[in-house]
Amino acid sequence: MLSLPPSRRGQSLLAVWALSLVLAVPQALAQRPALVDGVDSIAITVSDMDRAVDFYSRVLTFEKLSDTEVAGESYEHLQGVFGLRMRVVRMKLGDESIELIEYLAPKGRPIPVDSRSNDRWFQHIAIIVSDMDKAYAWLRQNKVEHASSGPQRLPDWNRNAAGISAFYFKDPDEHPLEVLQFPADKGAAKWHRSTDKLFIGIDHTAIVVIDTEASLRFYRDLLGMRVAGESENYGTEQEHLNNVFGAHLRITALRAATGPGIELLEYLAPRDGRPFPADEQADDIVHRQTVLWTRDADATARQLGVNKATFVSSGVVGNQNTELGFVKAFVVRDPDGHAVEVEQK
Repeated sequence: MLSLPPSRRGQSLLAVWALSLVLAVPQALAQRPALVDGVDSIAITVSDMDRAVDFYSRVLTFEKLSDTEVAGESYEHLQGVFGLRMRVVRMKLGDESIELIEYLAPKGRPIPVDSRSNDRWFQHIAIIVSDMDKAYAWLRQNKVEHASSGPQRLPDWNRNAAGISAFYFKDPDEHPLEVLQFPADKGAAKWHRSTDKLFIGIDHTAIVVIDTEASLRFYRDLLGMRVAGESENYGTEQEHLNNVFGAHLRITALRAATGPGIELLEYLAPRDGRPFPADEQADDIVHRQTVLWTRDADATARQLGVNKATFVSSGVVGNQNTELGFVKAFVVRDPDGHAVEVEQK
């Protein structure tokens, strides 16, 4: 055996100790309980609630669950908007829900008319359909605004996405939406059950990110979501789906224990998508927020604070009246500026 001098032995032991710390970090993260227990809903700011409810119920067959008007200091501190009055309608499709939010006061700005699918404020919900041809015909009959040139079937060479059919369109406020049909070998089992419904439920919400690794540190390593799938998509079908010439995406699917997933869309090309507006507020129509639920809002907020997350809320906000179904909540932004509301039921 080679004998090291004392100084070299000390250096060797230090190196082994340092290596053991590096190896222990992923294990410690894996053993730590997830900060969030599920994805509750996706909240969407709208300009005209009656028009939005009509669209989502009549065209997309969502069911209206509740219709609530709220105001007051706690909601101002939660959303970071002074003098607000909100009308909030919760709607359900299958097992999943959205919240439509109209700011009766103050009124925010409309979505930029030149928004593109690779701008970082892009966020859509992916609605599963039982028959893409029938779904597209119904959407055409209802004169929806196209975002894609038409439904696209992803090619067979792309093993992780082969056979998926998708189409992007817009709601009355220009929020992008997607209808999606999985082939038999992909997607959750519930999307393949026999049904007479055309629109079945929400599989995920997709957000554009500039750096997948930075987003994974937030959603996976910090919040505790797991990676459920990955794909690299490009070619004419992807270009026409996103309506972005030369689109080449790294796609990472994340899941919590319950609820729809969060899909990270990183445009490897083109890299000219615009950053999130620094002055964006919850009453701006471009605003959407993914609502997560946790068993302990205070502990989750503390951990996010330690990790230098950007808070929209002034802190954890109590809601003694529980008009909107939570007792505590706060809003933070992810590394790209997407709003995330964390609620304790």
